[in-house]
Amino acid sequence: MKRYTAFALALLFAASGCAKQGSVTSSGGGVLRAAIFAEPASLNPLLGTNTAENFLASLAFDLLVTLDDRGNDIPDLASAVPSIENGGISRDGRTITYKLRHGVKWQDGKPFTSADVKFSWQAVMNPNNNVVERTGYDKVKSVDTPDPYTVIFHLNEPFAPFVDTVFGESDQPFRIIPKHLLGGYANINRIPFNQQPIGTGPFRVVRWYHGDHVEFAANPFYFRGAPKLQKILVYTVPDGNTSAAELQSHGIDLIAAVTSANFRNLRGVPGVRTMLVKQPAYAAAVFNTKHPPLDDVRVRQAIAYAIDEKRIVDNLTYGTATLASADLSDYYWAHDPALAGYPHDSAAASRLLDQAGWRRGSSGMRAKNGKALSLQITIGAGSQTANQIAVELQSDLRQVGIDLAIKTYNYSLLYATAAMGGIQQTGKFDMTLQVWVAGADPDDSSQWMCKQAPPAGNNISRYCSRAFDNAETAALTHFDRATRKRAYTLTQQLLVKDAPAAFEYYPRGRYAMTPSLQNFSPNGISEGWNAYLWSL
Repeated sequence: MKRYTAFALALLFAASGCAKQGSVTSSGGGVLRAAIFAEPASLNPLLGTNTAENFLASLAFDLLVTLDDRGNDIPDLASAVPSIENGGISRDGRTITYKLRHGVKWQDGKPFTSADVKFSWQAVMNPNNNVVERTGYDKVKSVDTPDPYTVIFHLNEPFAPFVDTVFGESDQPFRIIPKHLLGGYANINRIPFNQQPIGTGPFRVVRWYHGDHVEFAANPFYFRGAPKLQKILVYTVPDGNTSAAELQSHGIDLIAAVTSANFRNLRGVPGVRTMLVKQPAYAAAVFNTKHPPLDDVRVRQAIAYAIDEKRIVDNLTYGTATLASADLSDYYWAHDPALAGYPHDSAAASRLLDQAGWRRGSSGMRAKNGKALSLQITIGAGSQTANQIAVELQSDLRQVGIDLAIKTYNYSLLYATAAMGGIQQTGKFDMTLQVWVAGADPDDSSQWMCKQAPPAGNNISRYCSRAFDNAETAALTHFDRATRKRAYTLTQQLLVKDAPAAFEYYPRGRYAMTPSLQNFSPNGISEGWNAYLWSL
């Protein structure tokens, strides 16, 4: 959410962390020990860039509207989900009104009001703040707060995904932050709040032990009721095998993202419960379309043909994913099951490379005007799955005469914002592996529209198509689902034809936990939507 991720969010390429033996409270009662795959860069929910940070944010902060585990919109800080039927959305789609819950307090005891919502929107739009995208928020012309419990967003134009996007379960779920603590800062990029924030959520941050774990304690004044757990300790070590071993030895209670190999190994193990959750997610090898020779669509199409995606799905996901055609998975009503992607076809790949002027030499590798066809793919360090996929791609591309080198980066650097030098956001790659966990609405504009190239958004491929933008705009400005579905069918066809990425598979969320963990039921984007109900 994804998204979160991401980011691009890499939830399922990543390995999870582990607890360090002897350094945490023993399991049982009210202490849950969880593992995530990457050290957070910040605990401020507006500065997150990946799914690990979204997991942490979902424990301490809230949205206006969230999702239940069946994908239904439910009110969070709002008292009702705005709709045309209940008058929350105007007939012209340009005014969205939220009624807020009464009696909600920040974890320092101050009251939550409509002023916090307006301030949070202003913080997202503040050009001095290092937020990763502003999709949907940039549609707002003004915000009115006629009383402490009413927020009215006035839009420049209709935006159908608004409720699921602006302080909702979007691909980048921004949560509400407190005006009374942050209103005096010119920017929120490097402030003490980011180390020990104050939210409205079921758990408050006690302390961030950098490089090790974040400690959360129950918020007894949480508006839905006091959480059943007393504490949550979230550990970070980017090694999936270690986290799996810790789970089996009862060193941790929950792995918030399990590699496919470890999911296979843990399934059926006594004392371990595994869970697969349908997600609005895709896994892909994303191309930097501004880097020659990947600025030539024939080269991108050739690589898509060269990759044996079925072998990757069969051998590396172990039945936890399905083949992808484009970016909208079967989680969505906009998914097109008839859409065909690129079948594995080395002959077709070779023909396209020949047409593009890349000829095989005596070594079997290709060159053009004396320059070898050599590319680099960037992946996150420590992920066994990402490394295995990269090696498979390396082998497939060599079969058609392309040399592919593998470069690893720490996840926090790989996914950092452009202002922080993030590898993906600054375009310092030819190809990169990515699992993108999107939002509740099929809106994929932040990933593919021309104006969403970083630092404005998450279009790390730098893909730009007027036809795509026109179809996407139609999907975003119409509330009629039939109209939107036709528009998304076209955007999916264009993504296949233009190949800004080689889409590989639609992953499921993979979790492993102690059987004593109750009521853990992720909604496909955020795990913590019902964290107050978790118990051991």
